[in-house]
Amino acid sequence: MDLSATQRKFILHWGEMGTKWGINRTVAQVHALLFVSPEPLNAEEIAATLSVARSNVSTSLRELQGWGLASVVHRLGDRRDYFETFDDVWAMYHVVMEERKRREIDPTIALLRQCVAESAGDADDAHTHERLSSMLDFVETMTQWYNQVRKLPPSAFTTMARMGGKLMDLLPGNGRGKGSSSKTKPKT
Repeated sequence: MDLSATQRKFILHWGEMGTKWGINRTVAQVHALLFVSPEPLNAEEIAATLSVARSNVSTSLRELQGWGLASVVHRLGDRRDYFETFDDVWAMYHVVMEERKRREIDPTIALLRQCVAESAGDADDAHTHERLSSMLDFVETMTQWYNQVRKLPPSAFTTMARMGGKLMDLLPGNGRGKGSSSKTKPKT
């Protein structure tokens, strides 16, 4: 596949962003290539287009499939596997968020619950108990909010996101005008 300048720029940038998000650069580049490709691609086409080893492409495709971001499609008369990703960025966003929640947030909640339970009633650990209880409350609250928001259809979520400040003005204690209370600041 011959890449346009725009495709090349996007694929390189997505690879760089992937490393900042803790994703292997090649995995992110393979994902970006599948996203901008008008047709599903086989592993040999991906390897040739990105100038990476075929084994690296196979590993990257397995990783993307593990995340639910790449799927296999077949063509009549061709025994090779072809790969594609979501066309819908909202569907892709939901898959990424769900997977990150499963891999990062859920284990953190479990650990925080365990630490809070273990430190309860320990006078020597009262400060730690208070801090971890506060963090657990925050993470559980944000997870509950996420669980509600993820059920919204994309159009409703988009409307809510675009409302931004208007939505904030409807909330009490929002830090914008009368009645705001923004006392909590991080210690320096």
